[in-house]
Amino acid sequence: MTRAQQVVDHLQNQESLLIVCHNNPDPDCLASALALKRIGEYAGVERITITYNGGISHQQNRALVNRLDIPLVNFENELLEKHDTVAFVDHSVPGENNDVRATASIDIVLDHHPAPHVTADVIDRRENVGSTATILVEYLYDLQIIPESDLATALLIGIRSDTLGFTRKVSAQEYAAAEYLHPFIDQGLFANLLNVPYTPETIDALSEAIDNRKIQQSSLVSFAGETTERDALPQAADFLLNLQGVNIAVVFGVINDEVQFSARSTDPATHVGELLDQTFGSMGSLGGHRQMAGGCVPLFKDDEDHDEIIEIATSLIMNRLFSELTEPERSLTKPAHRTW
Repeated sequence: MTRAQQVVDHLQNQESLLIVCHNNPDPDCLASALALKRIGEYAGVERITITYNGGISHQQNRALVNRLDIPLVNFENELLEKHDTVAFVDHSVPGENNDVRATASIDIVLDHHPAPHVTADVIDRRENVGSTATILVEYLYDLQIIPESDLATALLIGIRSDTLGFTRKVSAQEYAAAEYLHPFIDQGLFANLLNVPYTPETIDALSEAIDNRKIQQSSLVSFAGETTERDALPQAADFLLNLQGVNIAVVFGVINDEVQFSARSTDPATHVGELLDQTFGSMGSLGGHRQMAGGCVPLFKDDEDHDEIIEIATSLIMNRLFSELTEPERSLTKPAHRTW
């Protein structure tokens, strides 16, 4: 029996399905949720809800949701009891990068991130593929479900986004999935989603990150300032990683009452998910892959001394990161404990 058929067998005779995206869902997560919704419909599920928490801040994510009219609902734990089956896409553990209570029972987990102690009735977690959308494309193929153009386009965008244009953590399965999807996509929509204009706030955050960059050895750390655009941080990290001589880029910024981090690496000796977890994990929730990671740390709120607190926090973060990054012998090669 294929893994796709296992999912279908679990969904058959279920009246309702709750698909939970991780916080601040990206194109891979959104496209995977749409594909699982289509599979749920194929299995005869009558009521399907896609939920998330956080924000849809990346300009491409907003365009994907708006132009494909993705039906998203803010997650509340009460929804768990109102659905027969609960599925996670692109994340694995209750309470880890989601607002699901830690004691919740999950029925289906479809993911490609490293994660400990994953429990569910059906688990398909493959760290050897570059995106969760890749797994869902395989399911559609195995079940002989021809994807509608919007779904095919979303899945190809999701694969392309998570592999940074087929250059990061890409496997042969991503190329096979893209080849299968290509005849079904809407070429005009695909082009539009790849070329979504930046918001002024994103440009401001990118500018701050460029101006504030500090480099020691081959590591770059930068503060992107205060911003409302969470997804400007990974965009800045991706951009700054291209600077000559840099193989690790960590960008952080203040969003609401948190310090958010995004890290990127081409250094085979460093696992940036483990780096962030070791450096700040005791203060917040951080982790990820060898080449890409992120997370957040709560920031003490004091309106009277707001600017001073941010200045002190920025200096401390810079110093701690460079202390870890420039150690003569750093060995950060264990798998990460959390997923982003």
